Amino acid sequence: MDTDKSSAFGERLLDLVTGNVLTLLIAIGHRTGLFDAVAEGPADAVDLAVRAGLDERYVREWLGAMVTGGILSYDAATGRYSLPEEHRPFLTGSGVGNIGPAAGMLANLGVLLPQVQRCFVEGGGVPHSAFASVAGATLGEQWQRVYDEQLVSGFLPVVPGLVDGLRSGARVLDLGCGTGHAINLMAQEFPASRFVGLDLSPDAIALAEAERASRGLANASFTVADATTLATDGSFDVITAFDAIHDQREPDEVLRRIRGALTPDGVFVMVDVNLSSDLEKNLGNPFAALSYGVSLLYCVPTCRADGGAALGALWGRELAARMLADAGFDDVRFHDSPRPQNYVAACRFGRAVSEWAGG
Repeated sequence: MDTDKSSAFGERLLDLVTGNVLTLLIAIGHRTGLFDAVAEGPADAVDLAVRAGLDERYVREWLGAMVTGGILSYDAATGRYSLPEEHRPFLTGSGVGNIGPAAGMLANLGVLLPQVQRCFVEGGGVPHSAFASVAGATLGEQWQRVYDEQLVSGFLPVVPGLVDGLRSGARVLDLGCGTGHAINLMAQEFPASRFVGLDLSPDAIALAEAERASRGLANASFTVADATTLATDGSFDVITAFDAIHDQREPDEVLRRIRGALTPDGVFVMVDVNLSSDLEKNLGNPFAALSYGVSLLYCVPTCRADGGAALGALWGRELAARMLADAGFDDVRFHDSPRPQNYVAACRFGRAVSEWAGG
């Protein structure tokens, strides 16, 4: 045995375990407003606890982990803690770079770890409702930030002609809309178009409808429905699916129904995980391990709970291309998106594409 390699691996495992603990504590800092409190300026533990309205003893222990973990700075002479300017975009603010929502999502997944572990032995899955009950109001928080920053200015312009078509007026369906933030943003940005959000989760749809009402949007609506029952009546000009197809119980049937629900010159815009179907092609990709992990802890068990195919987040471009072709899309073009984690696929059929759809 190479003792140097063994020692190096042991150190890496310590880093992983430490990182896991710090991730949980980052989630606490995000949810309790502690990072915002520190960002106001250097302060000791007592003052920070007062700023955040929290118990000082817990705050002090949290600060110890943050300092020794290299996240916050500490001045021993004054006993004050501070947030380095270079760290702020990753820990505060409403931008997608803030890691807090992602840390919170991972903390939520950890709560359900025993149920997922049971599935290793017994099979089956964990219903989405279990995740929704743990997440509560934070359901979909990370993707909401992605939409705020990159939906209108990033994802949509990737498809030629799409933005112009939405401004002129189109009938749009977002399949697997979750908490509906994407629909509400698009409905606000493109008032000439009409938008429908569809999702299987009543909890998510309730949040979507609440946001729609708060924004006063008359050109958006939401419905609780199974995508496998989508009417194939050619009634939509655009159908979108953001990170949703691989979670469908019957993805092949859903893709066929999407094809049937589009007008002859319509377009299906699919945003999904930008990784390969083949494990060996994902080696060295910095997002691969995280994607496999989230897929294992969420995508696979929720799909298996419904008796679904459980493609997982790593179904990859190759399998996606084959399934889209099988569903009748004979013109599929994969585009890079503003996020290296995702691609944007523009899918059409019949090759008779109207000018507004980017032919």
